[in-house]
Amino acid sequence: MRTFLGLMAVAVGFLLVWKADWITDNFGRIDWAEAHISTEGGTRLLWKLIGLAIIVIAMLYMFGFIESVISAIFSPLFRGNNL
Repeated sequence: MRTFLGLMAVAVGFLLVWKADWITDNFGRIDWAEAHISTEGGTRLLWKLIGLAIIVIAMLYMFGFIESVISAIFSPLFRGNNL
């Protein structure tokens, strides 16, 4: 099941990267992305970055590394004050 969900998420991420122009043409531009990411094409770049993030997270999930990455990121927050 983990492999199936991971492959589906990779497919969605690939479609976001591949069809970023189509998404932008049909759903319009995002003003925040145009202002902060780039002067021209910021919305397309945002869709591509979201697609790449989905692909990376799906691959981590598929191969069982997501738990170790999450614990490595958030473990310093829960260690406590052991001086």
